[in-house]
Amino acid sequence: MKNKGLWIVLGIVALFLMVIGTSYNRLVTLNEGIDAGWAQVENVLQRRYDLIPNLVNTVKGFAKQEMTIFTEVTRLRSQWGEAKTTEQKVGAATALEGALSRLLLVVENYPQLKSDQNFLKLQDELAGTENRIAVERMRYNDAVRQYNVVVRRFPSNLAANLFGFDKRDVYFQMKEEAAEPPKVEF
Repeated sequence: MKNKGLWIVLGIVALFLMVIGTSYNRLVTLNEGIDAGWAQVENVLQRRYDLIPNLVNTVKGFAKQEMTIFTEVTRLRSQWGEAKTTEQKVGAATALEGALSRLLLVVENYPQLKSDQNFLKLQDELAGTENRIAVERMRYNDAVRQYNVVVRRFPSNLAANLFGFDKRDVYFQMKEEAAEPPKVEF
């Protein structure tokens, strides 16, 4: 009888260790997925960062009197380059999006610029980059969400607490202005 009880206790301990081990491995995988997702977001943001000088210089040739927007885009581009933390990079990327929107409004005032082949190519590249950024942000947010769910769910929350896996709070969020429909005027 004593032997049977010992085997039951050892079985429960072994089962507990397997659950903890499996949970730990899943947490490590999801945590690395978040880091990989953020690296991809940085990759596409860097692509945008590299395209902006070409776009600005092309537009500058046509719209010399719009220097304030060029100065702002350049300043915000520098902020992105100097950002060290994820939070700083998210803030810089969001601010840069607003400035790029204003830059594209400047383009609307110069019809000859809109027909320039170099500008059209750059605009297509920038639009493609913005789409890539949106996709990568979505993937990153999904990776953070999946990880946070596992960190909070039982029994993986036991392993998370035991091994120091904390909830991640850095999500990309919509700018407040984006909630309002754009005004189209002809």
